[in-house]
Amino acid sequence: MTTLLRSARLRGGVYAITDGPRDDLFAAVEAALAGGARLLQYRDKTGDAARRLSEATELSSICARYDVPLIIDNDVALARETGAGVHLGQHDVSVTVARERLGEEAIIGVSCYGDVERARALAAEGADYIGFGAMHPSRTKPNATVISPDVLTQAKALGLPVVAIGGITSDNGGVLIDAGADFLAVVSGVFAAPDIQSATRRLADLFDSRSGTS
Repeated sequence: MTTLLRSARLRGGVYAITDGPRDDLFAAVEAALAGGARLLQYRDKTGDAARRLSEATELSSICARYDVPLIIDNDVALARETGAGVHLGQHDVSVTVARERLGEEAIIGVSCYGDVERARALAAEGADYIGFGAMHPSRTKPNATVISPDVLTQAKALGLPVVAIGGITSDNGGVLIDAGADFLAVVSGVFAAPDIQSATRRLADLFDSRSGTS
């Protein structure tokens, strides 16, 4: 798959990120996808390799039904086993190594925090999307540095899909889209909501209202 075709799968919208082990994981993900999530990341920091493989395999099937790419947080081996993409942080393997292990079809995303020059370098290395944040104080990463939406505007010039993350809600997400975010990545704002489908839909509506679609 060429870079162009990989990018075509990154249609912009809500990027739902799971919040670790939970008994209702599959139902929760189904609700987020039904609410309009366009990208799903499986994020589980535990060391239970067997459960993580089982869950990621099932999530791959669920995402396929909705034609939504599955991304695995930080774990290239698990991404390879399940045919998923991967999201890489500052201390993970390089984009080059991940591409060698996952092949040309895999979507590879990267965390750039507030560093546009890091994003520029990783874009040149072959990343498919570039993520920035925290945009607001975050329940998931309370110690993360909060950055200005201006970073999203600067990053837009690099020509890759731009992901904003950190404390995003339907009340503050519109400003980030206007600043240049193609995706709003949300953890607790989706998966800690009492009604996951409705919470996701409210976020998705921010994109729909700007594109003129219903």
